[in-house]
Amino acid sequence: MPGIYLSVIIPVYNEEKRLPKTLEEIQDYLSRQNYPSQGSGQANYEIIVVNNGSKDRTVEVVENLVPEIANLKLLNNEENRGKGFAVKQGMLEARGDYRIFTDADNSTSIDQLAKILPWFENGYDVVIGSRDIKGAILDPPQPWQRRMTGEGFKLYRKIILGLWGIQDTQCGFKGFTKKAAENIFPKCKIEGFSFDPEVLLIAQKLNYKTKEIPVYWKNDPDSKVKLKAMIKMAIDLLKIKWNLITKKYS
Repeated sequence: MPGIYLSVIIPVYNEEKRLPKTLEEIQDYLSRQNYPSQGSGQANYEIIVVNNGSKDRTVEVVENLVPEIANLKLLNNEENRGKGFAVKQGMLEARGDYRIFTDADNSTSIDQLAKILPWFENGYDVVIGSRDIKGAILDPPQPWQRRMTGEGFKLYRKIILGLWGIQDTQCGFKGFTKKAAENIFPKCKIEGFSFDPEVLLIAQKLNYKTKEIPVYWKNDPDSKVKLKAMIKMAIDLLKIKWNLITKKYS
């Protein structure tokens, strides 16, 4: 099938309540953009929801919205394989020349795309949103306990994997060119929340130009990243390090 200009991938798990508003906002924004057309009458963007084994009505909600949002597609997984698996699946099923993934809670609103896309035109292959560099706005700021946990994870991640030049690997708003996505994601092995640093590490190994940009980020008190997930993330970083040592990313 012919390609399109932009793909927006949204991994979801039990998001029946928040997802409709997020999808409506994304559709409203994208429909007003003048992205390059791929042909007469053909959509120049797509929205891909990747269901990650939801137990609520998430699938039904998305299916009901398909007639209203013409460019909406659903990839449905009955088993919860992890956010990393869902993002990888969405990235490799996408057809866009540029492929962005974002979170269902809309913490980084879709209008931040306007900050990402110009960097692709300037020769960058991977452009990632950041909450930790100058110019980023957190609304409201995270509680101090969450900030301390985040800073501790950041230091641990830098020590284990390097990536010293990247301040925020975990912001759920990242963009890739088609070529970068199709070369990076098949090599990914981490299916949980630690897939982000793995993706960036592989991009570095493949010599892709990466840009970290400040974004407006709205703090979500219902974030699904809990203490148990943080522990698993710490273990997964060690797995990434081992994969690196044993040349599994070659």
